[in-house]
Amino acid sequence: MKALTGRSAMKSPGAPSHQRETQRKFWRVIATGVTSEAAAERVGVAPAVGCRWFRHGGGMPPISLAEPSGRFLRFAEREEIAVLRAQHLGVREIARRLSRNPSTISRELRRNAATRCGKLEYRASVAQWKAELVAQRPKTSKLVANPLLRGYVQDRLAGSISCGDGTPVAGPREAPWRGRNKPHRGDRRWARAWSPEQISQRLRIDFPNDESMRISHEAIYQALYVQSRGALKRELVACLRTGRALRVPRSRTQQKTWAHVTPEVLISERPAEAEDRAVPGHWEGDLIIGLERSAIGTLVERTTRFTMLVHLPREEGFGTVPRVKNGLPLAGYGAITMKNALASQMTCLPEQLRRSLTWDRGKELSAHAAFKVETGIPVYFADPHSPWQRGTNENTNGLLWPSISRRAPTCHAGRRMSSTPWPMRSTHARARH
Repeated sequence: MKALTGRSAMKSPGAPSHQRETQRKFWRVIATGVTSEAAAERVGVAPAVGCRWFRHGGGMPPISLAEPSGRFLRFAEREEIAVLRAQHLGVREIARRLSRNPSTISRELRRNAATRCGKLEYRASVAQWKAELVAQRPKTSKLVANPLLRGYVQDRLAGSISCGDGTPVAGPREAPWRGRNKPHRGDRRWARAWSPEQISQRLRIDFPNDESMRISHEAIYQALYVQSRGALKRELVACLRTGRALRVPRSRTQQKTWAHVTPEVLISERPAEAEDRAVPGHWEGDLIIGLERSAIGTLVERTTRFTMLVHLPREEGFGTVPRVKNGLPLAGYGAITMKNALASQMTCLPEQLRRSLTWDRGKELSAHAAFKVETGIPVYFADPHSPWQRGTNENTNGLLWPSISRRAPTCHAGRRMSSTPWPMRSTHARARH
């Protein structure tokens, strides 16, 4: 068979696999924001197959979603070749009907033919499987080939802490691994771990003359999410700030604009002076929800990055009164509670530092009209699915959340969170170093 096909022996393909075209359709549907089960049903494969593709790919498409060029034979063309070959047509006639070069058809019939029972029989499914198998160009991951780089990345991802004498300090209890489910917030490791982007940038400082100690943050994410890489321990995803076990796209197509966001309060109506950060007094805000429905508001000034935390206490009856659908919000971040807390916090500022407030599209600030009447501060809302329009606040929340989540049990016990302003420059310094 090696002499006939010009190719070494290959393992049996087994059951016909799903074609690359089907996988491309699957990942294109995933990009629209639906679940893996729904995407699998839409492209005509079993939901279990879609879940397996999504899990093995780490939530990221392992193949290019661009259509292959006309240089390569498609599965439909291979089916046509099999049919015409069964009709005992010659190579040149098949090439003429498919508008291909005769050498392409001859090479296809010889190299990708099935060799069962010692004969060369052309089957489209087997030919497609062989072509895809040979087309693979596996490349060794940099973290696998470089043990020093792998150890550097793992140590900083794990965020291990030691005493002054070098004795490691035992961290919080690690949550059991549950496949694609991320650990609960209360079971995650403490927030001393570095982000992949911090690790990638720090390598240039620690190893300025060693070009082998370089890796992008995307390569670190793929080593964590993609099972086939095998370079890093999969449990290290619990050290990421999001704690996601897979890169899951958001269900953006199922979200709708809330009724309280009218065209008059969109971010496009915000004063132009807020864009260049030259004039102080323009704020960005958001709500952080923690363990057991605890919450805290964050306010960040765009020019100085000055940050204030807004205390949102529990309402009377929380935890004792049974929860009722569409009932009173007792967790402390209802619309009226949020409006009163923000008004109390921001009216303490000088008038020249109260120019505008840009918020997310959450319903917690649906009483923005009353807030504007009481404080004189206009409120604007970001566009749908555009967190980058409030990038200062989003980045600040990413730095605040690990510290707040570790203090959350204290807040649950009934103690009052500090609502004093918190200068963030020291926090950014800690994040860098």
